[in-house]
Amino acid sequence: MNQPHTPAHPARPPSRRAVLQMGSLVLLLGTQQIARGATILAVRVWPAPEYSRVTIESDGALVAKQFFVTTPPRLAVDIEGIDLSPALRELVAKVKPDDPNIAGIRVGQNAPGVVRLVVDLKQAALPQVFTLPPVAAYQHRLVFDLYPAAPVDPLEALIAERLRDAPSADKPAPLAPIPTAATRPGAPAAAANPSAEHDPLGDLIAQRAQRPGPAQAPAPADVPPPAIAAAPAQAESPRTGNRATATQTDRIIIVALDPGHGGEDPGAIGPAGTREKDVVLRVAYLLRDRINATTVGGNPMRAYLTRDGDYFVPLGTRVQKARRVQADLFVSIHADAFTTPAARGASVFALSQGGASSTAARWLANKENQADLVGGINVQSKDQHVQRALLDMSTTAQINDSLKLGSVLLGEIGGMAKLHKPRVEQAGFAVLKAPDIPSVLVETAFISNPEEEKRLRSSAYQEQLADALMRGITRYFAKNPPLARSRSV
Repeated sequence: MNQPHTPAHPARPPSRRAVLQMGSLVLLLGTQQIARGATILAVRVWPAPEYSRVTIESDGALVAKQFFVTTPPRLAVDIEGIDLSPALRELVAKVKPDDPNIAGIRVGQNAPGVVRLVVDLKQAALPQVFTLPPVAAYQHRLVFDLYPAAPVDPLEALIAERLRDAPSADKPAPLAPIPTAATRPGAPAAAANPSAEHDPLGDLIAQRAQRPGPAQAPAPADVPPPAIAAAPAQAESPRTGNRATATQTDRIIIVALDPGHGGEDPGAIGPAGTREKDVVLRVAYLLRDRINATTVGGNPMRAYLTRDGDYFVPLGTRVQKARRVQADLFVSIHADAFTTPAARGASVFALSQGGASSTAARWLANKENQADLVGGINVQSKDQHVQRALLDMSTTAQINDSLKLGSVLLGEIGGMAKLHKPRVEQAGFAVLKAPDIPSVLVETAFISNPEEEKRLRSSAYQEQLADALMRGITRYFAKNPPLARSRSV
């Protein structure tokens, strides 16, 4: 028997109490999820003599207002739309006592929705505050770059290192005269520009040695530094190109070593987590020790590192620093990665003014040239315009010399490791565009290959790489001896 149909009761409208409760819930969610703005994901501090960097990474763009106080020097930054969080408090403990620029960091809730961050500085500074959009593994970044008001002079640093390692602090080793324009084979009888008749770096070293200063303990005189892979005193053949011919040099030979990436830019990362920036810095340290213990034709060599720690250096700045110390060679050290683990072998690259020598070379150059995007530069900085202009000054002579250097380095690396290509390749690497310095980029191995990653982590393999690069550098100078420096210091 069918039951009589009972009409359903209409749904009752929510009570006023329920509406208020739902409204309170919406307001509460809004306060936590909307009004709070971005969430802080990570904070980092990168100390370096050249500048110290503070980075705040968030899932949304941050709005900040900053002001600088000169006495005592400190930078205050108000970050809007956020509340003080444990992540921000971590900045306080991330400052190390040996940071050259930052004395400490204080954070606090300055006003509702406004966090004030104060960076206390050890010296007068020229701070840059800027934001970076998401790129690679990073989301939004708020960056404080704290440059000393009196910037570190790379040439002065090189001089100080040379004096420190001199045989005696009281009596520096005399600098032998270099061949003048009038004494070089085939030179005209008339004297050349006097500025080209001496080594400006050598003069500065002599001047610094005569300045009064704190006494330094002399190095043991009876233990001379070992000469590693020393080249013959006489060049085997004259250097070609638009430079004058010379048979030997009588001044300090400077090799700029450029460990790739650094700081915010880890470079390639291997399957086991090995970071390119760490491996190439260790190889650069080993090569620096070898260069500093070597003479070529009776002339001491010095290595200069574009970065000697874990911090980011823009591509243009690397080139500028090498030119500032009047480097005779520029060797950029990297560890390649590819989309598949099968790729393997070392490579050497020189600059190309035209097209790349291969599709792979073009791909790699494009990837390496994105380092500034990952590492993060202030695009509003006036220095960037100077750097971009510098990177368009490459010359045919520089490229020819770079190919010679690359060829001998490739030959030496091929004696201890597998090569990816049997010849020096060319592409438009921004870091190789010093107009007057033979420059190469060495890809030591594919860090994306598990076997090669394991070798790159090995101290023995790193030593072998440094030995091979040292042999290549001395072989290059044996055939292409550097002449007197004529550029101003």
